[in-house]
Amino acid sequence: MRPLDERDIRTSFVNCSKGEAKRLPLPRDLGDRPWDDLDFLGWRDPGAPDRSYLVAEREDRPVGVALRFQPGRRGVLQRSLCSLCLTTHPRGGVSLMTARKAGPAGREGNSVGLYMCTDLACSLYLRGKKVPENGARFEESLSLEEQVARTLGNLDAFLGKLTA
Repeated sequence: MRPLDERDIRTSFVNCSKGEAKRLPLPRDLGDRPWDDLDFLGWRDPGAPDRSYLVAEREDRPVGVALRFQPGRRGVLQRSLCSLCLTTHPRGGVSLMTARKAGPAGREGNSVGLYMCTDLACSLYLRGKKVPENGARFEESLSLEEQVARTLGNLDAFLGKLTA
């Protein structure tokens, strides 16, 4: 992913107002992010435990979405699978992320959801740069490039539902 600056990020959001996008907290470490290893930028809101944000390249421009989720309770008995990168996590490591749809549908309260890694570090899990708590990724026969393409395809389908 190409590095993004504050302006790129704030103007990319499709499911919130310009005022909301202007006020949302950005990651403080934008300059230190491993951009070459990222397929999308994702971060949690430090002031709101139920909010996250994601910015991905779509049709050669950044598209940002504000997400909400119900924080899970930690435990080891239940495991969940991220629908983007197919990484398994113990309880709390995967959350149903919901996003208000863009445009009139979103203003009417319509939303779309997808189970994602709660920390939105899918790109790092794929590349082995981050290991899930209490576990590991399944051994896959797909190459890294094929896994990345699958993840981006899953993300593009989700984003397509938001803007449709």
